Amino acid sequence: MKIKTISRSTKATTRECIGDVRIQHRNLNPVAHPFHRAKEYTRAVTAVKLDRMFAKPFITSLEHGHGDSITATCVSRHALTPFISGCAGGEIKLWDLASQSVVHTLHGCHSKSVTGLCFTNDGHYFYSCSDDGTLKRWSVYPIQQQKQQQDDDDHENNVISSRNQYYGPLISYSSTKTSIGSFKSIDHHRSQPMFATASDCSVDIWSAERTSPIQSYTDLWGSDDTINTIRYNPAELSLAGICSYDRGIGLLDVRSGSALKKTVLHMRANCLEWNPMEPMNFVVGSEDYNAYAFDMRKLEEPTMIYKGHVGAILSLAWSPTGREFVTGSYDKTIRIFPHRSGTSRDTYHTKRMQRVWTVNYTTDHKYILSGSDDTNIRLWKARASEKIGQLSSREERALDYRHALIKKYQAMPEIQSIHRSRKLPKFIKKQTQVAHEQRQSQDRKQENRAKYDKKGVEKFVSERKKVVVQQVH
Repeated sequence: MKIKTISRSTKATTRECIGDVRIQHRNLNPVAHPFHRAKEYTRAVTAVKLDRMFAKPFITSLEHGHGDSITATCVSRHALTPFISGCAGGEIKLWDLASQSVVHTLHGCHSKSVTGLCFTNDGHYFYSCSDDGTLKRWSVYPIQQQKQQQDDDDHENNVISSRNQYYGPLISYSSTKTSIGSFKSIDHHRSQPMFATASDCSVDIWSAERTSPIQSYTDLWGSDDTINTIRYNPAELSLAGICSYDRGIGLLDVRSGSALKKTVLHMRANCLEWNPMEPMNFVVGSEDYNAYAFDMRKLEEPTMIYKGHVGAILSLAWSPTGREFVTGSYDKTIRIFPHRSGTSRDTYHTKRMQRVWTVNYTTDHKYILSGSDDTNIRLWKARASEKIGQLSSREERALDYRHALIKKYQAMPEIQSIHRSRKLPKFIKKQTQVAHEQRQSQDRKQENRAKYDKKGVEKFVSERKKVVVQQVH
């Protein structure tokens, strides 16, 4: 007779946190646990309550900030700590996000409002443009320190007093020489040392070594209107998306200098950003309180409409993961939208925060930066209830289990009401209710027209088709 013994290793039969306690093996057969689903639902309710209980998204407001409205900010694509901001008074500040402190203040950079900021590909320099018609290139790090690092490989001797550090402009560009006008937007090329600007009169392509544009495009699509936004595509490096004051959004081939497509919307678009993980898609923030997602291969109608704001959307920024984006609005709030959902998953606001002109995601997808009219730059958590700091393996497993329970029972009424509940200002609630009633009234009116029209001319038109007014080729 052969006898086979059961043998288990000590690691497989002991707990990770306490080494001397045996693991309890459970029977997962649902017949043996008739109340398993009820217990699981109770845990899901507790999990969603805990999630809302610990939802405290606001971290801090960066001290020693600007003395005027924040009009432009930028984060580096390849580093976590550098952050630059510009205000309506023409002042620019360099920040260290790790210490939440000002590295240097550039006074008198521009005589008017700073309208655009962008980093170079290596992250060592950045460009700034303004309404005063000037464009300047700056160094993120002290110039003398950079020269010493090139001459001496010993980093211990690279200590220079702050008196000798220089952050002045390396190159200054002026639009008065080329009759460009005031600059409205700027974006750097993804691989080459060149950048593009949008101004009152034209779209210009600049080289880092020249003080005049190497290419200029005017009368795009037969219209000489102001271009307020330009953004390079992350994948098609010669393709750029633009927004203009004539309510148009379009695509421009920088390599050949030809305008490809243009769509005229019902109301003007204030901002445009490409999805970093799906480069064929982009989102625009409009004056009609909504954000619209478009596929550049088909601009006849938006692929998604994102609702929730009760004021014009002034700024927009994608998460590095491409799964969600954040918007800043005239209604003094910022909202986070999943890219596959038309409603926001969270809304951030404070009592003192005013109109939000600029928003940014940090490169690690954990934090959001917002600049508003009250001269403050605020730091938020991208996920309101997330714990800051390192988590133990036990905490990670518990959080994963809670999130799985919430996702499993998210359609249940009790879970849904707790998960979506937000404390919003009274003004936002009232305006949201008014907008909902107006939308219901318009839908009811359109339905009645189509129902009682004897000639059969009136037909139901979807909301997505109403967004686009005209196609220009």
